[in-house]
Amino acid sequence: MEWIYLILAGLLEMGWAIGLKYTEGFSRPWPSIWTITAMIASFYFLSQALRTIPVGTGYAVWTGIGAVGTALLGILILGESVAPLRLLSLTLIVLGMIGLKLSA
Repeated sequence: MEWIYLILAGLLEMGWAIGLKYTEGFSRPWPSIWTITAMIASFYFLSQALRTIPVGTGYAVWTGIGAVGTALLGILILGESVAPLRLLSLTLIVLGMIGLKLSA
C-alpha cells in the first residue's frame, strides 16, 4: 500500500507543478486553490508512504515521478522541447527510480 501512496503523491506533485504555471503567481484564485490543495495532498500521501519506505528512496521516487511527469506534461500540454538529450535524461531518471524500487 505504501508504494501506491508514493505513486499517488508523485502524481499529485505533477498536478501542483503544472498548476503553478496556471496560477500566474497565485493571482488566479481557482488555479491557486487547486495547486495548494494538490500540494497538501501530495505531502500527505508522501508522509504516509514514508512510514515504511526509507526516506531516501521515497523522496527520490516522489521527486522523480514529479520531475519526469511534469516534463512530459510540459512537452504534451505546453509545447516544451522534445530534444533527444532531454528525453534521454528523463529515461535515466526513470531507470534510477526502478533501481531504487528494486533495492528497497
